[in-house]
Amino acid sequence: MGTMKTIFEKIIELLNSQKVNYILKDHPPTRTSEESALHRGEPLKIGAKAMVMKIDTEFIMAVLPADRKIDSTRLKVIFNTKNLRFASKEELFEITGLVPGAIPPFGSLFNLPMIVDKALLEEENMAFNAGSLEKSIKMKTKDYLGIVKSKTADFSATK
Repeated sequence: MGTMKTIFEKIIELLNSQKVNYILKDHPPTRTSEESALHRGEPLKIGAKAMVMKIDTEFIMAVLPADRKIDSTRLKVIFNTKNLRFASKEELFEITGLVPGAIPPFGSLFNLPMIVDKALLEEENMAFNAGSLEKSIKMKTKDYLGIVKSKTADFSATK
């Protein structure tokens, strides 16, 4: 029986295959973006939060800076829908095999279409939990945009 690669291993493989420079940090388990930023010693605004949302019957991944929140009115307009909600913990686990806080901002790993908030692009670097509550990756935002297939839009608001 073959061993399944973990999401973390898939991320590292993806970054290495694209020759992307990144910094890997191990830290105590973090549940929130604030905790992650603290342990990484990085500003909260460079954190990339990956939120799995359900739009009508489909799930998508919305990626935004950790110091911002989703403006659901804007997302509804972008996707032309009235039905938008966060995935439940159960749905999240079913789709990703991960717990909240561990989701990396790579929709392709879960066959999820993605949308990236333009505010994330204002920072040179970004950091995120890499498929684990105990591992973070910091990389250049432009490198990230070069390897994800995503549309960008304005859909976040300040907390």
